Amino acid sequence: MRKTAVVTGASSGIGEATARRLAAEGFEVVAGARRRDRLDRLSSEVPSIRPVTLDVTSQESVDALASSLERCDVLVNNAGGALGMEPVAGGDVGDWQAMYDTNVLGSLRMTRALLPELVASGDGVLVMLTSTAGLSAYEGGGGYVAAKHAQRSMTETLRLELVGEPVRVVEIAPGMVKTEGFAVTRFRGDEERAAQVYEGVPGPLSSDDVADAIVWAVTRPAHVNIDRMVIRPRAQAAQHKVHRVRD
Repeated sequence: MRKTAVVTGASSGIGEATARRLAAEGFEVVAGARRRDRLDRLSSEVPSIRPVTLDVTSQESVDALASSLERCDVLVNNAGGALGMEPVAGGDVGDWQAMYDTNVLGSLRMTRALLPELVASGDGVLVMLTSTAGLSAYEGGGGYVAAKHAQRSMTETLRLELVGEPVRVVEIAPGMVKTEGFAVTRFRGDEERAAQVYEGVPGPLSSDDVADAIVWAVTRPAHVNIDRMVIRPRAQAAQHKVHRVRD
């Protein structure tokens, strides 16, 4: 029987690219996200991808996906995102709650629901898509940085708690990735401001770059665990240090 991989936030960006790459590696992929129209289009292009409407902030939605599975060998907790760039003193509580609920509690809901299946598979892989924001703070990143630090801590705790079980716990922490919606969402639809994030940066990461790292980690031999992979573009030395080419 073919292995099954579940990818959250699979309607665009890193999630979509990961679903495509896992399908190309021979997995049956369950692609979950809220935007069902995008998932249906993805499934029509890649028949081994099964679309499932999923909201990781809803326990009912998560439980419905879990009950629809016959098995789960890989879980990629990719759903997440950032909102706003206000300083902590001016932070919007609603934005912070939304980021925590999606990035942290969304990963918790999915992990709790599918961990028994990962263990039962005999070689489960749990992937947490965090961020370099989970490794160091930066101005204007308060709520997102806090959420990604929490998600990183949850990943490390899981690895300790699951030692001896047939489950590998992998963290992928990307730096600057240019996807279709991340920065636009962060700046509340302001496409001009979102474009400035990548302005002059030679070669920011693409969704495919990160998907490549995820799939490589997932497909290592069962005894090999990739604890954490930090992946940045060459032009980014740190969160606050980015090379830009000026005209």
